[in-house]
Amino acid sequence: MASSFSYGKAEKLKSRKQVEQLFAAGKSFAIFPIKVFYMEIKEPVDFPIKVGVGVSSRYFKKAVDRNRVKRLLRENYRVNKLPLHAFTTTNNKQVALFFLYTDKVLPSFELLQQKMPLVINKLLTKLHENITANT
Repeated sequence: MASSFSYGKAEKLKSRKQVEQLFAAGKSFAIFPIKVFYMEIKEPVDFPIKVGVGVSSRYFKKAVDRNRVKRLLRENYRVNKLPLHAFTTTNNKQVALFFLYTDKVLPSFELLQQKMPLVINKLLTKLHENITANT
């Protein structure tokens, strides 16, 4: 059970090619303060969901602050990812995601804890719409 809540190396979006393709051809939506870029991956990868996080250096000049926001985003994704993983495994899909924090102030853990389930539920509805539109 503990391994289902992990966020290991295989799950991280590291490929520069995939990140550029995600921003160029992927779709996006926002639930303030998180903007989500997502795209279905066609070529086989080692994990069904690849996830990246980012924060603008325009609003957070100090790397300490940017790293804290990224850490909070990753932790909230890690705790709330189970419905997304269940969806991708049942539908045999592979998805690349990127969470971008867009607010100008440091978030509290509680704020992101409230927003991340909303983000994942909206992402599930968008992915489900893509599946029904393609069939």
